[in-house]
Formats: sequence, C-alpha cells, structure tokens
Amino acid sequence: MRKDLENEADIKTLVDTFYDNVNKDELLAPIFNDFAEVDWSQHLPVMYNFWSSILFGSMAYKGQPFPKHMRLPIQKQHFQRWTALFTQTIDAIFEGPKATEAKQKATSIAQIFQMKMGFLDVIAKQV
Repeated sequence: MRKDLENEADIKTLVDTFYDNVNKDELLAPIFNDFAEVDWSQHLPVMYNFWSSILFGSMAYKGQPFPKHMRLPIQKQHFQRWTALFTQTIDAIFEGPKATEAKQKATSIAQIFQMKMGFLDVIAKQV
C-alpha cells in the first residue's frame, strides 16, 4: 500500500517526480525547456511552496501563477497531458485522501487556466 501525502518531504517527492516526467514528455518538455527556458533550480522550490500551500495551507507560495502561463504556446492538449502526468505521478507514489485532493486540485487548476485562456467554456454549463 502506498502512503498518503503527509508532509513537505512528500510534496518534494511529488514535485520532483512529476517534473522529471514532464522533462521526459515529448509534448510538454519543449514548452518548459525550449520556449520557457525554465531554470529548474528556481522553479522547483516555487512548486514545493505552491503545492504545500494548496494541500497543507502553509501559505508558503506568494505569487500569481496564471499570468506566467499566458505567453506560453499551449493548447488544450497540453493541459490534458499535464493533468494526466500529474495524476499518473500521484497514483504511482501515493494514495489516500490527500492524494485524491491533489489530483482534484490539479484538475481544477487546469480547467480554470483553460477557461481563462478560452479553451474551455463547459465549466459554467456543468454547474
């Protein structure tokens, strides 16, 4: 049985594993590495803080994630792949209520970003 997400070390494991998978992905890796030229030594700690804030209420993340994504050449399929990789990463390492919450939050974040970027207008119709 896999353990649930319980602490900052688990967040680090999740984020590091997820972005390792992103860096191997033929659709997402070029966006992160070629277009955005992400400095992973700076980006990963920001993501630790982001997910710690989202899942544990740590308030460690200070920022606005959406504006940074507006300039990226991304489409709906990029969000779908990002969400699938995130879910696969969690399912491979963790299980439990917090792991389920993380997957739900990631899906919700992707849907909100897509809606703001004009890729998704079905959220309002589903409610």
